[in-house]
Amino acid sequence: MHLLNRPLATALCSAVALCAALTGCSPQPEEKASGKDGTATSCTPGGLATKVPGKLTVGTDRPAYAPWFADDDPSNGKGFESAVAYAVAKRLGYDRDDVVWQNVPFNSSFAPGAKKFDFDINQVSISEARKKAVAFSSGYYDVRQAVVALKSSKAAKARSLAGLKDLKLGAQVGTTSLDVINDLVEPTQRPAVYQRNDFAKSALKNGQVDAIVVDLPTAFYITGAEVPEAKVVGQFPTSRRNTERFGLVLDRDSGLTSCVSAAVDALRDTGTLATLEKKWLSEAVDAPVLT
Repeated sequence: MHLLNRPLATALCSAVALCAALTGCSPQPEEKASGKDGTATSCTPGGLATKVPGKLTVGTDRPAYAPWFADDDPSNGKGFESAVAYAVAKRLGYDRDDVVWQNVPFNSSFAPGAKKFDFDINQVSISEARKKAVAFSSGYYDVRQAVVALKSSKAAKARSLAGLKDLKLGAQVGTTSLDVINDLVEPTQRPAVYQRNDFAKSALKNGQVDAIVVDLPTAFYITGAEVPEAKVVGQFPTSRRNTERFGLVLDRDSGLTSCVSAAVDALRDTGTLATLEKKWLSEAVDAPVLT
């Protein structure tokens, strides 16, 4: 993957100025998470009971998409989630050389069963259903879902949820993007489901779907760097009570959960998460809320 191009970077800078006016634009305080029993054996810096002693194993999917990662290389520290992972590692007492990246398919990260990673970072939204199989850290990013359509399509003119109802929509399997389509839009046509966002983008370009639903930063990257003939039609509404958050995924019985959550909370309290968000993620400049 490649870093944001110059036009998108310019849009990002303009977006930052409007960040304070947007709901869910930066990480918000929340109830702090803990491990299954609410405790951890020890949070001694660099001395956690990790999968490999002295190392911190971090999982994510491949390919690793921008703007969450850059150049399809999670280990380079570029992109929001790569930067967050290394910031969490540092808080836990692990240097960059102590972080080992592992390829973990998106759906596998929160599926039932023992994990080979210490935590996974891959735009996984915290949900009660997923908590039955895995543990989550505190949320590190507040996110909205957005609609992307070709500028020349009828979908590009949608201004409300009702305007999306009769369209053929698509999203990646197992994502909250697909949940939003089914639960909020309730389309008259069954949505198209794809294993990867790359397949959804191809379907959009080929006219197999009218629009796709992805998280807002990804929507701006798609339209700014990958499918310039597309636009962000709008974003879905949210509220403080139902804000969607991405969390780090851990084994359901992990003793590290409270330590990892404490690290995330510290990064939020010191403003580090907000700083990384401004640096790596484009914000909604022209994405009306679809109601």
